[in-house]
Order: sequence, then structure tokens, then C-alpha cells
Amino acid sequence: MHRKLRMGMVGGGRGAFIGAVHRMAACLDGRVELVCGAFSSDPKISRESGKDLFLSAERVYGSYVDLFAGERRLPEGQRMDFVSIVTPNHLHFPVAKAALAAGFPVVCDKPVTFTLAEAKKLAALVRSSGLLFALTHNYTGYPLVKEMRARVRNGSLGPIRKVVVEYLQGWLSSPLEAAGQKQAVWRTDPARSGACGCMGDIGTHAENLAEYVTGLAVEELCADLRTVMRGRRLEDDGSVLLHMTGGVSGLLFASQVAAGEENGLRLRVYGEKGGLEWSHTDPNTLLVKWLDRPMEVVRAGTNYPYLSPTALRNVRVPGGHPEGFIEAFANVYRNFAEALSCRLDGKTPPHESLDFPDIEDGVRGMAFVETLVQSARSPRKWTRIKS
Repeated sequence: MHRKLRMGMVGGGRGAFIGAVHRMAACLDGRVELVCGAFSSDPKISRESGKDLFLSAERVYGSYVDLFAGERRLPEGQRMDFVSIVTPNHLHFPVAKAALAAGFPVVCDKPVTFTLAEAKKLAALVRSSGLLFALTHNYTGYPLVKEMRARVRNGSLGPIRKVVVEYLQGWLSSPLEAAGQKQAVWRTDPARSGACGCMGDIGTHAENLAEYVTGLAVEELCADLRTVMRGRRLEDDGSVLLHMTGGVSGLLFASQVAAGEENGLRLRVYGEKGGLEWSHTDPNTLLVKWLDRPMEVVRAGTNYPYLSPTALRNVRVPGGHPEGFIEAFANVYRNFAEALSCRLDGKTPPHESLDFPDIEDGVRGMAFVETLVQSARSPRKWTRIKS
């Protein structure tokens, strides 16, 4: 395709956090341009946000319903090619459903929907539509996360025995929602966030990362969910024992009241012969630990030939140069854009272009959340995931 893909956006207007991240990531490789959007449920804020983004007033809409209807009326050479959904969780399903019905492929922020039932319905709609759907579990975009996955798959660690993943934040250590902080208000509101707070927001990232790297699915779990901040309506801390495919044991813990922590995502995978450790606080470093020889330190860089082809494809700068969150997010958008461009040209996308989280990952994430809640409320030790 000899043009940029035209992107629309729902949500992400003034006062939003993740919308700006999506816009930067989508446009980083020069394959995508933002052309339209409904940036708020308030038409006035949507219009003002469109001005901030230098969009034509005719392409800034008061609602997502108007967005899809207005874009459908445009000629194919002008209308958007796909939509990015960056609203609070409770709107993901109705917006994505409307987008698919209008014939637009979707990139959606996580979690994919408000409930597991919605996720299953959306998965059926994606399959029946034949349209591309990407879910922005952006941490899978890091080059050394992909290197971990490649090393697990090539068998160098031997059979996997143990998986430990943690995601620690401290930003909700005080009652920010009571002070009206926008992100805290909706993320702690069951009507907008869903059945889980901390686990729905960041625990699902940890679950997805563990499954992506190991290729193993969480089959049953034993959860302890806690609300540390008095009066908060959703949990802000949790620990989960995991049983994964093949009897592999795991541990997942997440907290948003770990005072002093910023964005402490860390994954450790242990096999029969050795282990791997990666941390989001130092994303360009991978520790490779061996049973019979000293630990190796693997670094990311386009000039490092020891990396796997998949990792090298997702590295953007030579070794020693900072590379992080936006670039990893952009790798998800880059792969989606490549796959969509192939589809629009009537071609089959290459395998490497389809390396992004999809609707099935979203269903698994919502099954994980629903099972967490069941387990935390149940007197039984283990609860099996039914996705």
C-alpha cells in the first residue's frame, strides 16, 4: 500500500492519559495518521480535543455513533481505515461492536470488555466479520520480551517449571478518587472499570505477559484479593497462585498501593536448565541464568547479532540508546498496520505482521478476571478457568 492508513479514535480527549500514548505509538513509524475521532462523550470536549489535534472540524464527531455513520458516508478513498478505542472499560464492547458492524477494523485498549460474556460476544463478532482486531497489551512489544519468548520456544531452558510475574504500582496509596483525580475516579468505579480494580487494570497485563512468553495457559488459580484503602470499592492489591499448562506452577501478584513503586512489571521464567528475568524498569536488559555456568546479561540493540530474528525486528536503535514504552506500544501498532495494509491490498499478511495480541487474548484476560473474583469469594482452594 502506497499511502498511510487513516485512523479514527474513540476517547482519548482532553484530560485522558492513554489516548495520547496510542496516538504517538500509532504514528511513530509513519504508516498511520489520525484523521478523525469522537474524543469524549461530551461533544464540546470532543470538538475542543479535535482542535488541539489540528483535525478538520468536519471529521470531529460528538459521539462514536456519529463517527461511524459519518465515516461510512465518505468515499473509500477518504474514510478512516480503522478505529482505536481508548475509552474507559465499560464502553469497549458497545464501541467495538458498532465499529465492526460498520466495517471498521479495531485496535482496542485492554481489558477488551467489561465482562467475560461481552468478550465472548465480541469474539464471535470479530470472527464473523473477518476484520482485524488488536488488543494493546503493549508490553509484548518489547524486543527482549520477544527474545524471552524465542528462547523458551527454542528449548534452551529445557521444560518450563516455574513462572513468577509481578506488577507493582504505588499511585493509589492515597484516596485520589476522593479528590476527583480523573484516572483514579473511573478506575476505582465498578460501573466503569468492571469487577476488578488493580487486577483488571494491571493484573491482566501480568497474566498476558506470562502466557505470551511461555506459551502456557493459566488453567486454574487460587486468588487473594484485598482492598487496602478504606472505602475503596474495588480491590487495590492481590496475589494469585497459578496452575499452567502441563502442571507448571506460577505466582502472580499485583498492587497499586505499593508505596514508592512506579511501574514495576517483572517476569521470571525458570526451566530445567536455566531461567530468564526481565524488568520493565530496565527493559533493554535480559538476565539469562544457568544451572552450570555464570549468568549472562543480554542487551537490546539493532547491532547485536545474538538476538533472535523476532527480537531484532522489533528493535529500533543501536545498543546503548534508550528505547522503551512508546516504542514497544508502537511495535503493536506497526504489526497491526502491516497486516491491515496487506489485507487492504488483497494479500495474506506475513506471520511476523500478526504478532500482536488479538481478541482471543482479550477473552482469556476477561476469563482470568472473572475467575479471580470467583476464587477470592470461594472457600475452595482452586478455581478452574472456563473461557
